[in-house]
Amino acid sequence: MNKLQEIAQERILILDGAMGTMIQRYKLEEEDFRNEALKDHPSSLKGNNDLLSITRPDVIKEIHAAYFAAGADIAETNTFSSTTIAQADYQLEHLAYELNYQSAKIARAVADEFTAKEPHKPRFVAGSIGPTNRTASLSPDVNDPGFRAVTFEGLKEAYIEQVKGLLDGGADTLLVETVFDTLNAKAALMAIDEVVRERGIQVPIMVSGTITDASGRTLSGQTTEAFLISVSHMPLLSIGLNCALGAKQLRPYLQTLAEKSDFLVSAHPNAGLPNEFGEYDETAEEMASQVEEYLQEGLVNILGGCCGTTPDHIRAIAAVAGRYEPRGQMSSDVSVQ
Repeated sequence: MNKLQEIAQERILILDGAMGTMIQRYKLEEEDFRNEALKDHPSSLKGNNDLLSITRPDVIKEIHAAYFAAGADIAETNTFSSTTIAQADYQLEHLAYELNYQSAKIARAVADEFTAKEPHKPRFVAGSIGPTNRTASLSPDVNDPGFRAVTFEGLKEAYIEQVKGLLDGGADTLLVETVFDTLNAKAALMAIDEVVRERGIQVPIMVSGTITDASGRTLSGQTTEAFLISVSHMPLLSIGLNCALGAKQLRPYLQTLAEKSDFLVSAHPNAGLPNEFGEYDETAEEMASQVEEYLQEGLVNILGGCCGTTPDHIRAIAAVAGRYEPRGQMSSDVSVQ
């Protein structure tokens, strides 16, 4: 924790880019998502990218290495959907802990390899905690607005298992990301709090929300400032925004965070907006030019990429970030749980 804070005072920390975008490049088939234990599994498993940490760890290791080689300081684990809730779609709830443990273990090994080669630039592992495919604040049934597909307690229990796996596998920090429903995020934060208290440890926590459209609100209806206030009861390492929008569209909301937040501010936007085929066309140079505006205004401390970004994008972002100072420092007594 102290090391992360020290580096954040000196320079902008670089987060990695998209895992899914890189996995697509491998053109994997159904058999890649299966091993001996899963050879007769009744559900189709192709597309369950988190499962590759068990069935194709070589692919995940190569992707982490590519991002570290491009200049990333922090790698996110391949665990965006590694909860019992999300894995229920594949009838793989029983693998939730193992997915988190193995994913963190892979990222930890690669991070340690790069740190050993470049001791002046230590690498870190952020345990990726996604929002799940359920929302605690909204009904999935337009005819029954009071219905909820998940309970707060159910979310918390699923996150507790995820947090334990990530920490046991060697994660340095926990990243509650792509928050579209702050109530889901609160369940994750409560889970983290319970686990670290039970273990008597300290873990830096990062939170990153998602502004879903031009209204400037999360899916559950909060403005950027309301989102910040809603999670500020926790002593966070950083608060930020990711996904849904490109760097250009994200800028006004980062300005709000930079002005209001006592924490470090992070951003990992998409490579622009998707085209009609759902693909991202923004080049590394184009994205770097846009995030440079963040840097000129002193908006961020941690910078990376989300959907559509690759090691090329991270390399370009790292190069431009190296020319600027990080956003003004946060309060010294806020950051750790």
